[in-house]
This record gives sequence, C-alpha cells and structure tokens, in this order.
Amino acid sequence: MIIAIDGPSGAGKSTVAKAVAVKLGFSCLDTGAMYRSVAWQAQQNGVALDDDAALGEIARTYDIEFGHDAGDPLPKRVYIGGSEVTQAIRTAEIDKAVSPVSAAPSVREALVDQQRRIGNAGDYVVEGRDIGTTVFPNAEVKVFLTASFEERARRRVLQNAQRGVGSTDYEEVLADLRRRDEADSSRATSPLRPADDAVMLDSTEFSQEEVVEKICALAQAIR
Repeated sequence: MIIAIDGPSGAGKSTVAKAVAVKLGFSCLDTGAMYRSVAWQAQQNGVALDDDAALGEIARTYDIEFGHDAGDPLPKRVYIGGSEVTQAIRTAEIDKAVSPVSAAPSVREALVDQQRRIGNAGDYVVEGRDIGTTVFPNAEVKVFLTASFEERARRRVLQNAQRGVGSTDYEEVLADLRRRDEADSSRATSPLRPADDAVMLDSTEFSQEEVVEKICALAQAIR
C-alpha cells in the first residue's frame, strides 16, 4: 500500500508521515530530502540552480540513499554519492535552493523513477509535492495536508530552533514560505496541487496526533 501525503512547505508532512509509518508499521520515504540532496550537490559542484541539464545529470548519476537503524522504518541518515548530508540539507541556504532545483524537469524525471522503484517494493508512506498527482497516481490513500501561512511559519521556526539549523526569524521564515508556495504552485512540471481524489486536511486547528489518527483511519478503512 502507498499512502501519499502532499502539501506545501511547513505543513508538517515529514513529521506526520514518519508518525503514520511508525503507527502502521510502514516504511517512510522522504522525497523532499532527495531534492534537497540534489540542491546540496549542485552547490558543491558549482552548478547554477537554473541549469536544467546539469541538475538533471546530478540527479541521474548521484545515488541517493537512506540509512536505517535495524528494525526502524524511519530513515535516520541521508546520503548522496556516498556522502552523508543529513544535517547539511536542512539549512536556510538549502531551503532557498530547493524550489528551483525541484522545478527542473530533468531532476523531477530522474527522481520520480527512483521514488517509484523504492515505493513499489513494499508498504510506504511517501510525502512531497506531487506524490498523489505524478509519482504514485494510483496510491490507495491520498492526502493533501496544509495549514495557514502563520501556523506553518510558527511550526518551522520552532522546528529550526529545536534542531539548531535554519532561520528562527519568524518574518523571514514566513516570507520564505510564501515564496516557496508561489514557486511550487506555478512551476511548469508537476506543480503543487491536490490530486482530484485527495482528502484535504487543514491542520491549523489540529494537533499532530489528531492528523496522524485521521490518516491512519483512512488507511485502515481499506486494508
């Protein structure tokens, strides 16, 4: 079974996806980390973020892998080309770089192939921007998770403070979320939008636990 969770930046997709995976005994695929890894590698290689061909070459030739602890369905480490980038891809600099990279058609094509290969191997919770519309259009459960700009900014500031990376300036984070939404929604290839058959979940007034329970109930209803 595939549970696809789409939505804008800062909606809590990654945290919710991991919690759903643990509760259901699924594996979790963090597609956002894959795009962030390509953005990081592009910076290391001196590749311009608008160079579609060069970005696509990185996505095709650098293997992206996730490290798991024994018996844990959640990835603890991220690697690209053998280099661990778990913390390096969670900086404010990569926050800004990931939207143009994820908009590159050649990057999306290369990473979609990898995502399908991984997800089709078992029961997965997969989160991103176009999972239910493009990557797994036949996913058994599709959710579009969102929240107000203000709530998303508040959560991202708290998250950044807890992990010690990224901006903790509320206004800066809020402006970046608005910028990323515009970029993700207006890109030509696989723009951010709900799948026609997705369940819409606005988590502004819900706790993380309530959102997790709602998604698990959707999955359990069809198993």
